[in-house]
Amino acid sequence: MFDPIDIAITLGKILLVFMVIMTMAAYLVLAERKLLGYIQDRIGPNRVGPFGIWQPLADAIKLFTKEDFKPAGADKWLFYLAPAMAAIPAIMIFAVIPFGAPLTLFGRQVTMQVSDLNVGLLLFVAFSSIAVYGVALGGWASNSKYALLGSIRGLAQLISYEISMGLSLVPVVMLARSFQLSEIVGAQEGCWFIVYQPLAFIIFMISILAECKRVPFDIPEAEGEIVAGYHTEYSGMRFSLFFVGEYINIVVLGGLAATFFLGGWHGPFLPPVLWFFIKVLAVAFLFIWIRGTLPRMRYDQLMMFCWKVLTPLALLNILATAWFILLKG
Repeated sequence: MFDPIDIAITLGKILLVFMVIMTMAAYLVLAERKLLGYIQDRIGPNRVGPFGIWQPLADAIKLFTKEDFKPAGADKWLFYLAPAMAAIPAIMIFAVIPFGAPLTLFGRQVTMQVSDLNVGLLLFVAFSSIAVYGVALGGWASNSKYALLGSIRGLAQLISYEISMGLSLVPVVMLARSFQLSEIVGAQEGCWFIVYQPLAFIIFMISILAECKRVPFDIPEAEGEIVAGYHTEYSGMRFSLFFVGEYINIVVLGGLAATFFLGGWHGPFLPPVLWFFIKVLAVAFLFIWIRGTLPRMRYDQLMMFCWKVLTPLALLNILATAWFILLKG
């Protein structure tokens, strides 16, 4: 039988995760605009509320009240489905990420994650693959050459860098001997995996930067060449879903970087949940810093870097890790 308390706890965790992710995604936009303004020696948003803290709310009102436009030749249902396909899989990935130490609540131990699956890493890989369809459908259903070119670029990029990202996580699984994210975090109690696997960490960070379509890998959205890429024909609320989906991805992939390589919620003195989100924000800050510093790569350079540099290095790292484990014991 279903326990009402267990159901209430699970629903509470789902609501908490959703609210935290959406709030962080909204304020990451503000943080990025502020930090980019500082890097470029200009003033960021400062008009709406003290220091511009209500700017995300103003942006949300503007986007949700703008006209929702659909091109005459667009595929109606796929055009409407694509923005959801870009945002929802990223939110669902967070369900398996442990964001704090287990707590005792109502006389029972409660894990600080929505679902502690024994194949959590495989679920992450599966949902990150589903997110590709948002880019594909958005470009194809818009009936626009610019949007289609952006989606083709995005598909090639995302599929390619998913391979290097997945290969970079194989040594982590080998060291933790588990696909369960809570066990991967538990295996880092004494020493974080970034110490054992610095190369895997670098490959993973570069790959998730490309998965988020961020500078210098923002080829699918190159405004100087294809207007705005796969979401050129979107406006209002549907455009905002694509936009928010990108920042949700930053939060989620930052959480995964913390989980796989930075010890998850482990850390001294501060509460475990606070440690986890400090690491997530550190990854987000790195993404913003890179955007304000590096130029965009050419498309041929982007693909060559994945297939001729990252993927071979990831494979060599797997062999080196296997050799290390064999010698150790």
